[in-house]
Amino acid sequence: MTHRDFTRRLTGVFGFPVTPFRQDLSLDLDALGRNVSDMAAHPFCAMVAAGGTGELYSLSPEEAERVIRMSVEAVNGRMPVVAGTGYNTAIGVDIAKRAEQAGADCLLVLPPYYSNAPEDGLFAYYEAIGKATGLPMLIYSREWAVFSPDQVARLADRVPSLAGWKDGQGNGMRYQRIMQKLGDRLAWFGGLGDDCVPTYFAIGVQAYTSSISNISPAVSLALAEAGMKRDFARLTELMYRYVHPLYALRERVRGYEVSVMKTAMEILGMPAGPVRPPLENTRPRDVEDLRELLKAYAQNP
Repeated sequence: MTHRDFTRRLTGVFGFPVTPFRQDLSLDLDALGRNVSDMAAHPFCAMVAAGGTGELYSLSPEEAERVIRMSVEAVNGRMPVVAGTGYNTAIGVDIAKRAEQAGADCLLVLPPYYSNAPEDGLFAYYEAIGKATGLPMLIYSREWAVFSPDQVARLADRVPSLAGWKDGQGNGMRYQRIMQKLGDRLAWFGGLGDDCVPTYFAIGVQAYTSSISNISPAVSLALAEAGMKRDFARLTELMYRYVHPLYALRERVRGYEVSVMKTAMEILGMPAGPVRPPLENTRPRDVEDLRELLKAYAQNP
């Protein structure tokens, strides 16, 4: 199977688990294993280990490897495991190699730490990680790592293992132009959030990564199903009932996109624990609002 054959199969929604920590901020791998095993009982197209929602940048390479290995064990062959990597070239290559040894099926490469890199230096970063393993690679275009259609085409030429693109910008116009430029050379995924699902599927992505998958796989899967069918009336209903209220709360504090999901999991009886600094745990006044909001998630989507 070629790298593109692999990514063509990834349709629908990626499970995007958090990384549970104990109160002393150490890894809680037992909780991770239980959470991932439960999530893998649902028909996600893949599971992401140590991604952005999994607080990759708070993990050491050794911790990232342990998270990826536990995720692979918990998934137990039910779906592919996509492993996050990033930081800088040396650490990104190290984690990529560890991920391959731990049994991951694909890499998700986050931007490097340096936000003012010239194009050639940035491309060299992705190229080094892409050549470090035999795994297919997805690039996560988020925050400052903004690419033009021509840049993506040049990068695809330079990095043969690049097989998919995960958008984290939320600019539907720019993303559509990139997709039109490269066509089926890459697989196209939505990655900014569940709140961007209507835009992503309107322009033709084949799957999206869902943080809501942590608290309601059913809602995530319903969003993807409606998106793939271009059923925008159904999408509007789901967004109004489940997504927009949650994301409005998540926008109250920077970094809440992880904190709020972990708190929601704890409210619903799933182990998640605190976030690691520099993220901030959910404030008590927001916890009560979140508890009220989650009543909607008790209803079937």
